[in-house]
Amino acid sequence: MSAGVLTAKVPGRRGILPGFSLTMGLSVSYLGLIVLLPIAALLLKASGLSWHEFVVATTSPRALAAYEVTAVSALEAVAFNAVLGLLFSWVLARYDFPGRRLLDSVMDLPFAMPTAVAGVALTAAFAHNGVFGQFLEPLGIKIAHAQPGIAMAMAFTSLPFVVRTLQPVIEDLDLDGEEAARILGASELQVFLRVVLPVIAPALIAGVTLAFARCLGEFGAIIFIAGNRPFETEIAALLIYIRLEEYDYGAATAIATVVLAVAFLVMLATNALQAWQQRYLDKG
Repeated sequence: MSAGVLTAKVPGRRGILPGFSLTMGLSVSYLGLIVLLPIAALLLKASGLSWHEFVVATTSPRALAAYEVTAVSALEAVAFNAVLGLLFSWVLARYDFPGRRLLDSVMDLPFAMPTAVAGVALTAAFAHNGVFGQFLEPLGIKIAHAQPGIAMAMAFTSLPFVVRTLQPVIEDLDLDGEEAARILGASELQVFLRVVLPVIAPALIAGVTLAFARCLGEFGAIIFIAGNRPFETEIAALLIYIRLEEYDYGAATAIATVVLAVAFLVMLATNALQAWQQRYLDKG
C-alpha cells in the first residue's frame, strides 16, 4: 500500500482539534469586532479627506515634530529595554534567589498599573523638586518636562513586553549546547554570542517590536511628565487628542492613520525578519 493511501483522509474522520469550526468562527468574529472594525472605521474616516487635506494634516510642521519626538523617544526606550529586558529575563530564568518571586511579580506591574498613575509617579520622582530630580537638575540632567522623560515613561510601560517574551524562551534553552561549547574552550561571552543569542534572537526581536509598537501608542504615562510643548515634547498621540478637542476629526484620523501604518509596517518587517532567521537556523 502506498504512502499516499496511508495518509489519505478517512471520510467522516474528526479533526485533531474538536470543535474547530466553532472556535475558529468565534475567533474570527472576535477579531473582526474588536480589532478590524475599529481600524476599518478609522481608515474610512481618513478616506473622507482629499489627498491634499490628508497631506496637509499629516505633514504640517507640528505633526512632523510630533512624529520625530515620538520615534526618537520610542527608539531610545526600546534600546534601553532590549538590554535591561534581556538582563531581567536571564536573571529570572536562570537563577533562584531570595525575592525572585517578588521581582517576577514587579515585572507585570506596568501591565496592571494605570498609565496615568505611572506618569504621576514618574513626575513626582523626577520633577525639579522630586525624590531624584532635586539631585539631577543641579547637575544639568532634566528628566521631567523634557524629552528624556518621554523616553523613560515609554521604557517603563513597555519593559514587560520584552521580559515576558524572552523569559520562557530562555527557560526552555537546551543547556547541553552551552556545556559543549564550554568544554571545547569557548568563553562565556562566546557561548552567549554564538550559542545562546542566535536561539533567543527571534524572541528578542519580537519583544522589542511589541515594545516599540506600545511606545508609539503610549499616552497616559507621557502627558504628565512630558510638559507637552509643541515642537519640543509633544508626541503624536497627544496631537491626535488635541485635534479631537478642536473638533478637527479629519486631521486626528489622518495622523492616527500614519501612526497605525508605521506600527503595522514595523510588525510586518519584524515577522519577515523572524521567518528568515528561523529558516537560517533550520538550515544550520
